[in-house]
Amino acid sequence: MNIQHHGAVNGVTGSCHQLHIDDNNSVLIDCGLFQGAEQHKQNKQDNKSTAENIADNLAIDFDISTVRALIITHCHIDHVGRIPYLLAAGFRGSIYATEATAALLPLVIEDALKVGVTRNKTIIAACIKRLKIQLVPLKYKQWQQINLISDTQKAKIKFQMAGHILGSAYVEVDLISSISNQQNSKPKSQLNSKHRVVFSGDLGAPYAPLLPAPRSPYRADTLVIESTYGDKNHQHRKDRTKQLQQIIETAVSDNGVVLIPAFSIGRTQELLYELEKIIHQHQNKKKQSTLWQNIDIIVDSPMAAKFTEHYKNFKSLWDKEAKRELKSGRHPLSFEQLYTVDSHQEHIQTIEYLIQSRGFAKVKPAIVIAASGMCSGGRIVNYLKPFLSDKTADVLFVGYQAQGTLGRDIQKYGTKPDKSGYVFIDGKRIDIKARIHTISGYSAHADQQGLINFVKRMRHKPKHIKIVHGDETAKKALAEAYQQLLPNANIEIAK
Repeated sequence: MNIQHHGAVNGVTGSCHQLHIDDNNSVLIDCGLFQGAEQHKQNKQDNKSTAENIADNLAIDFDISTVRALIITHCHIDHVGRIPYLLAAGFRGSIYATEATAALLPLVIEDALKVGVTRNKTIIAACIKRLKIQLVPLKYKQWQQINLISDTQKAKIKFQMAGHILGSAYVEVDLISSISNQQNSKPKSQLNSKHRVVFSGDLGAPYAPLLPAPRSPYRADTLVIESTYGDKNHQHRKDRTKQLQQIIETAVSDNGVVLIPAFSIGRTQELLYELEKIIHQHQNKKKQSTLWQNIDIIVDSPMAAKFTEHYKNFKSLWDKEAKRELKSGRHPLSFEQLYTVDSHQEHIQTIEYLIQSRGFAKVKPAIVIAASGMCSGGRIVNYLKPFLSDKTADVLFVGYQAQGTLGRDIQKYGTKPDKSGYVFIDGKRIDIKARIHTISGYSAHADQQGLINFVKRMRHKPKHIKIVHGDETAKKALAEAYQQLLPNANIEIAK
């Protein structure tokens, strides 16, 4: 048994891990897209163009002849974006995912094809049809046998809730080897050895809105774990909610626009949940504040609207707090001040309205939540173009910004004390005059303490840990923390 990594080793995108069971059998865990700087091959001797390098990263350049199944931990694009290329390469095995992920995945793949590959409806329809044929939805906490070509090897998988986004899971893989035992005249018997490999996928933060926090597995012999925040700890939820409220109250005091780049799945729904909670609390105050009742909250993302509907459909996966609010008659993901922008025409009209209405005293302040979360494309970019140079505007980052993305550049250069920072969007220089804020506590990823606790709370702890999905400093810090926790374990930063 060995594990080969085809992404998420030089950063936080392109997750794809191949578990080789023997010479004839393997399974893939995720098949994600590279983003930001990770789109480009890090080979200084490579004279290929940027477009050629990106194409190389999309290609399935590893042998898939032994791959018997693809296991999906969740449907963020950096974990599923290369699936169309895997199908095009001839993969015809089962694609296992939780029921919620299986419901979301065709939407994500269809959108990815439209944005990055083709607008040809026939090609897209054929890809989605093939995907649905191979897609196998599984319930949480139920073992599923994997079909192998072997008389001596068996493998089975089980999904456990990861708390990252709707349908997210970490996966337990049991590998069972049978060895014939013949001793003289005694009857032939089988000696079985079992090895459990756990792939974390992306683990959610504790006390995050909507979804319950992940619980550690009982056992892991080998653990492959993410390290996005392996060197940092998040704010407490009460502190980050208070900071969110304070930033927005200050930001809208001049009737400016607040832009929040957010992934359509997960972060958008969590933000809506938190904003509805703040509005509700102000409604119940004896001395009512009209500020929160006058803010327009705009979700400009057809994808986010579709995913929000799926969040509503899978209420059974919500945590206890969210279920209590539903029972009391509140609607955390659908409230009076929420507006959803659907068509491209509505999108353009909304931007024009916000530009033209700024400066008028009677105009309501607005919060705009739009994809993508790292500003690497999507509708948020069209808002950044006019408002990033507007000193009455604010940009609020609530998630991780990968190296090489526009979001990371705005975060880095937009916080210069002398306001001299600038970025290029579509080849045009834009000076950053808007106020830039970051609340790391809203990350959908576990922080360092959460990642340590995930291992600490296992009854039978791993003898081998492979660290993936993080920047170098984060991986190194987490490796040192694990080595202190498990002095005799083999702690490895994956390459």
